[in-house]
Parts: sequence; structure tokens; C-alpha cells
Amino acid sequence: MTEFLTTRQLQDILRVDRTTIYRMAEDGRIPAVKVGSQWRFSRRSIEAWLKTQSGVVATPVETAPTSQNVTLQQLLPAECVQKIQDAFASLLGVMMVMTDLQGNPVTQVSNPCGLYILAETSSIARQQCQKDWSRLANHPSMAPTLVHGHLGLDYARGLVRVGSEIKAMLVAAGIAPQQWPPQEREIARIAELLDVPEEKVLAHIDEVFRLSPTETQQVLNYVQRVADIMAHIMNERNQLFTKLANIAELTRS
Repeated sequence: MTEFLTTRQLQDILRVDRTTIYRMAEDGRIPAVKVGSQWRFSRRSIEAWLKTQSGVVATPVETAPTSQNVTLQQLLPAECVQKIQDAFASLLGVMMVMTDLQGNPVTQVSNPCGLYILAETSSIARQQCQKDWSRLANHPSMAPTLVHGHLGLDYARGLVRVGSEIKAMLVAAGIAPQQWPPQEREIARIAELLDVPEEKVLAHIDEVFRLSPTETQQVLNYVQRVADIMAHIMNERNQLFTKLANIAELTRS
């Protein structure tokens, strides 16, 4: 194994062009030494420097995930994403959750409405919620739009892309349609679905998010923007894992 990296190897690790590497070396932003007219990059110094460029330093180089096998959970800095999701759910006045493409939650539900909390007491209703969210992944519209769910409430989703692949969805939920509360027959259906008395449904029927047309449009405008923020964070982590995987490959060569 050679002690120094070539400029080409460093380009592959950092995913920048040769000119940028030379500029970084000139500015002292990357460990390098100049021998005559040529820059040299110590393999050990570059490895140490890369570990200081991100908060994710606990993954050993030898076991770093590659961009091909990294999981959604590894890409997701849970505490950071949860705080962002909580803040936007409160600001927009809706419930929010991030799910995988099968509708399985990967974050805790932010700002849950009372009707959803009631639904959480029923395993059948929880499964139905996940089915609703899963259907959102296959919705033909790429832009966020309202979709009707099993509790009679509306959903919208933003797509979370990592590279060219859609990895997850950010779901805005608990939005009451214009005709709310529902009629007696619909309340009876919801009660049967949840396996609770109708009186219990009636006690929570107004614990939903009633939005004006302007507020609804704001949710549709922002849910994809918030999903894009999540995607940016996850792409940064994915790039880090790629760098660590490249280092691991270099150290084995």
C-alpha cells in the first residue's frame, strides 16, 4: 500500500475536480505537501482529515457502509430530522411523519391529531394507516396533492430522494376535508374500523386539523420543500459513507 494518494484517487474520494483539489491545497484547506511543482497527499493525513469533516465519525473505516448497501436508518440522523419535522408540523398546523415506501414510519409522528391517537389504539387501524401511506408512494402525481384516507381525513406527501433514488416520504396528515364532521353513517364506519363505540369517535371527531384553502395550499407548497431538506441531510450522509467506503478500499489495496 503506497503512502501517498494520487490526485486521481483523491478526486474519486472527494468527488471534486483536479483544479478544486489544487486550490484547496494552496489555501491549506486539505493536508498536502508540495514537492517541486507537484502536490503530494499523505494517505494517513487525508484519512484523518476526512473524519473531521462530518459529525458521523463513529463508523470505522473498515466497516463503513457503501452507497449500495447503506440503509434508510443509517442515512437518517434521527434526532436532527425529528426536530425539523416537529417544527414544521407545528408551523403548518398538521400531523407529520416520515415513512419508507411501504408506509412504515421511520420517525415519530409529530403533532398527532386526536382522531389519529384514537386510531393508534387499534392494531387494525394502525395497519390501515400504513396502507394509506404506502399508497401515497405509488400516487401518479409527483407534486404533492391531497389524497383521501381511511379515517376520512386527507394526506399529502413529499418525496425524499437520495441521489436518483426515492428512499422515503414525508407525509402531512390529519387534514379535515371541507365536509367535516362526517355524517352518522361515516362515523359508524369509522367506529367499526377502530373497534370502538361511536360515542368515542364522536368525542374525538373535532380533534383534526381544519385548514383554510390558503393554509391547505401552504401545506402542499411546503411538504416537498421540507422533504427536500431531509433529502439534503441524507445525501450528505450518503456522500460521507461513500468517502469512508473509498478509504476502506484504499486501505485494503
